[in-house]
Amino acid sequence: MSMNMAGASGGGGRRGRRRAAVMAEINVTPMVDVMLVLLIIFMVAAPLMTSTIDIDLPVASGGKSLASNAPPLTLSVKRTGGSCNSNIELYLGDTLISAAELQPKIKAIRETRSDADSVVYLRGDKDVCYTDMMKLLGHIRTAGFKANIVIVPEGG
Repeated sequence: MSMNMAGASGGGGRRGRRRAAVMAEINVTPMVDVMLVLLIIFMVAAPLMTSTIDIDLPVASGGKSLASNAPPLTLSVKRTGGSCNSNIELYLGDTLISAAELQPKIKAIRETRSDADSVVYLRGDKDVCYTDMMKLLGHIRTAGFKANIVIVPEGG
């Protein structure tokens, strides 16, 4: 009988060990299934939660348009020769002006223009020096204008 007992206890011990080994592994398949079902539910429900409300918006008239009839102010810079900081010609609109006249002239023009109209289009020859362009940008900003530098897009 003692042999039977030892065999039974040994077998029971083995079974107990096997059960413990099986229980130590976590089975994630049910959890993944639940998460996928929740994901599908949320994917279907999310578009339904956004509300689309049809509203007839009022049509307003009056006020003044921001665009004015004054032609935009353009400052063109052309290099006539020499190295940096030397020979450039300045054209305000179509008029040739000297560098000394530039500051007072654009200040006077700024006083006659509205805030919506305070943009100078700066057109620079591609050979003009960087320092010359920066000086002109400084003059334009000092006069109270905003500066837009005109470029040609690569495709064109």
